[in-house]
Amino acid sequence: MYGARSMSLCTKLVRVNELGWKQQASPTVHTSSLSSAAFTHRRCSVSSVMSTNGSVPSLPPQISRRLERFKTTIFTEMSILAVKHQAINLGQGFPNFDGPDFIKEAAIEAIKQGNNQYARGFGIPQLNAAIAERFYKDTGLLVDPEREVTVTSGCTEAIAASMIGLVNPGDEVILFAPFYDSYLATLSMVDATIKTVTLRPPDFAVPEKELREAFSSKTRAIMVNTPHNPTGKVFSLQELQLIASLCKQHDSLAFTDEVYHRLTFGAEHISLASLDGMYERTVTLNSLGKTFSLTGWKIGWAVAPPNLTWGVRQAHAFLTFATATPFQWAAVSALKAPDSFYKDLIADYSSKKDILVEGLKEVGFKVFEPKGTYFVMADHTPFGFASDVEFCKFLIEEVGVAAIPPSVFYTDPDDGKHLVRFAFCKDEDTLRQAVDRMKVKLKGKVVARTH
Repeated sequence: MYGARSMSLCTKLVRVNELGWKQQASPTVHTSSLSSAAFTHRRCSVSSVMSTNGSVPSLPPQISRRLERFKTTIFTEMSILAVKHQAINLGQGFPNFDGPDFIKEAAIEAIKQGNNQYARGFGIPQLNAAIAERFYKDTGLLVDPEREVTVTSGCTEAIAASMIGLVNPGDEVILFAPFYDSYLATLSMVDATIKTVTLRPPDFAVPEKELREAFSSKTRAIMVNTPHNPTGKVFSLQELQLIASLCKQHDSLAFTDEVYHRLTFGAEHISLASLDGMYERTVTLNSLGKTFSLTGWKIGWAVAPPNLTWGVRQAHAFLTFATATPFQWAAVSALKAPDSFYKDLIADYSSKKDILVEGLKEVGFKVFEPKGTYFVMADHTPFGFASDVEFCKFLIEEVGVAAIPPSVFYTDPDDGKHLVRFAFCKDEDTLRQAVDRMKVKLKGKVVARTH
């Protein structure tokens, strides 16, 4: 016991490039509070595990069985490689430009006004009201901000609170693959049984037969992400009606991740909760970050009827309890933005999308043009690589552009190994530079390696 603890006093193990461990000296430890005997015992315990060259051996990372199959997120791994090779990062989905000044100024003013202590657990009243008002404008559904809106630390926490608060061990939950990686990890934390229905290119349509077969009397919930990351798909009314009918038939819940609801291109976003008979069984999840380019603020929310909100709030109370107070005040200002803001947003992102989509086509990718989100999926097989991971590493190391290998978003990685995901939430000059790099290194060339 003492030996393990004493090592933590003398050395700190630090992850390097998510691949290995190195030793780093820890801050000075004052031993005056330790008894002489205890300190001597600990020092001797350290000595007993020292190798012959005087170094302390590295220890293997520890993790629970629920999460042991999950490695470092692919976003972290690709971002680290991008920094190492000075690649243009079109991988992780965060803008390289800032959010609107009027929202940032509202946050600064909230801080100056002293709104810096814990907020009410489920959100300051003003933000709950603003979310309810915005939800009504978007869906036509009138909700009680005090009983049906929960503010969370980003949509990822709203997802976790919903799953932890409403799903029991052994419950079946349906996911559409490919999926945002937190879905699978969070469901694993609650010991749910996961069923997947795969969306396939070119249009990533919902396969009706497979979806019907996935539902059963054991189905607790289905997770629907529309607009869909990573494919850029926007679920059609017909697809949502099919999902709704199956939820009602099997008395199942629906969790809907709608963080990209403002980013659609020639397609209509429809909230599943707005369909007849679905509000009563739906938790609608959303956030501030994607629409307003403020992903670091982590302001999200869940809208649900009171009986479902109870479970969400109970989980939220023991996950984060409350969300950053000044940013909540700023979010009120954001949600009161005029309609012209959203029109300008779509115009701006449409231009960015066109630069990347047309550029990828010129380079030689088969591109599946998105109807929503700020991601685009493409087929990399024209360049001769056996897998998406291999291709993405080459793209970073040799071309100088980072993308995401989407096989990690599938339960069967083979379903995504021919694809690659790019993000176009970057300024136009950055997107053009990335396209130019790919034109130089990839266009008209086969870059396959011998296997």
